[in-house]
Amino acid sequence: MKRIWFSLLVVAILSLFSTSSSSIAPLLQAENAEPPDQIVKLIFIHHSTGENWLVDDYGGLGLALAQNHYFVSDTNYGWGPEAIGDRTDIPNWLEWFRSEDTDRYMQALFNESGQNSAYTRLLADPGGENQIILFKSCFPNSNLEGNPNDPPTPGNDWTVGNAKYIYNELLKYFVTRPDKLFLVITAPPVSDPAYAQNARAFNLWLMNDWLRENTYPYLNVAVFDFYNLLTGPDAHHRLHNGQVEHPLGDMNTLYYPSSPDDDHPSVDGSRKATAEFVPLLNLFYRRWASTAPSQPLPQTQTTAQTLPTIVPAPTRETLPAAPALPASGSLIDDFESEAPSGTNGWEEFWDEATATTIACVPVSGEAYHGNHALQIDFDVAANSWATCTLFYENQQDWSQTEGLAFYLHSGQAGLVFNVDLYAGTPEEQETYFYTIEAPPDSAVGWIPVELRWEEFHRVDWEADAGAPFTSPERIIGLAFGFNTYPDTPNTGTIWVDDIQPLGGAGAEDLEQAAVSPAPIIETAEKPAEVSTESAGEAGEPGAGGGRLCPSAVAAPLLVVVSALWLRKRRPAS
Repeated sequence: MKRIWFSLLVVAILSLFSTSSSSIAPLLQAENAEPPDQIVKLIFIHHSTGENWLVDDYGGLGLALAQNHYFVSDTNYGWGPEAIGDRTDIPNWLEWFRSEDTDRYMQALFNESGQNSAYTRLLADPGGENQIILFKSCFPNSNLEGNPNDPPTPGNDWTVGNAKYIYNELLKYFVTRPDKLFLVITAPPVSDPAYAQNARAFNLWLMNDWLRENTYPYLNVAVFDFYNLLTGPDAHHRLHNGQVEHPLGDMNTLYYPSSPDDDHPSVDGSRKATAEFVPLLNLFYRRWASTAPSQPLPQTQTTAQTLPTIVPAPTRETLPAAPALPASGSLIDDFESEAPSGTNGWEEFWDEATATTIACVPVSGEAYHGNHALQIDFDVAANSWATCTLFYENQQDWSQTEGLAFYLHSGQAGLVFNVDLYAGTPEEQETYFYTIEAPPDSAVGWIPVELRWEEFHRVDWEADAGAPFTSPERIIGLAFGFNTYPDTPNTGTIWVDDIQPLGGAGAEDLEQAAVSPAPIIETAEKPAEVSTESAGEAGEPGAGGGRLCPSAVAAPLLVVVSALWLRKRRPAS
């Protein structure tokens, strides 16, 4: 028995680190946060908080931007046509970007090269227009009335619903100018907790939902959560170990006031913002510059009457049901009853030497079909692993089927996990895997996933490394595995339902939904299909086709496996 469990643990561990040289799986690369290669013109629309942030002896942002190849200009009170610079509250952004005067305001803004705050300019004006537009409302705009979950509501008042509506409207201008990078700086928090929950909810909407709900097509809009990083020392929006990090603090109010009676962020808060913002700005610039056109889209006017309409993406409440998968002979697990015959059910394994936790249990309320689905909550420490595994006592013959299919729902887009297959015997197991990056549709509803047997590939450290899977008559287990990017934790939740062999003679038809087919995760064999958000540019060496170096993990695994086989599995906490 010990020998069997030793073998199972080896497979569980190796499957989590498996990304072979012949794999079709993407590996997230560290984001490029290097300064621009040339001087880039930037303008910042702000009032007093922004001025404090810019000046050398307070936040030092102006100097830090210059050191990163940005030629900085700014607006302040009294600036521009009709002194538009006086008006920077959330409702005022409609006048800036969605009014009959928008063209005139933007012409002035794009061509402004002057200073309205006292920061050091290290660089000469390179000429031409401003390419980056930063804009920020001041801290009173965190006093939004209404309720945290209010939907976008037409209006121009200080409410959660109106604020969402206003920012949705701004996209109708930004979409016409993919040649410019627009960067929203969220309004800083206040000390008064009266509307703090609303402020938190609105800024999380800006960070996580604004662009997604509007299916915004370009990379010329980004958000920096100035609000969050000022709510506590452990709250951030930064680039950490090559990946964007956005941990929330324990407060929704201002942690860094300039004095007990003044909600302007302090020197410490402003300098923290500078340290976190500049690398992110470099990242946002690099993303945008790689796809930005040199000219705006052809258009005669950019007034509110003629701007294009962006159709919002479906919310989870309005998304139609996912279509049924192709017919299957029988379900492997629908999570509605006891464990599948010949198994002990789904079991968790993880690196007990770290703080890693994983829990995989059937839950109600999230099912695609019936009442239950498998919920997998994973919190994997950096450079560690965890897996949710189903082992069979005897070999399963699925040779009359074409592959594996299931329904997927994810807590957020972009979560990356493995689907693993085990074949052979417990003493001589063969390990195959396929890596999935959860697409956006999976975060708002259920999507069908179809994986054909030949799309699973053998791990590098076994014989015939990289070979496609060809033994569906010898299956002894399957798993969902989670590892991490270098020095970066991996945390999230996925739900899985109706796991079944794909296709097969004599299969029963599943109920068909009367909707257009939802996107299906396709094979990632083509580099162009790898997400450049997470995997680098497709076809770039070491990026979209990048894999973990087997030699980098093989030696440590030999050490930890020998120590793990005597340990008992414990419930994940």
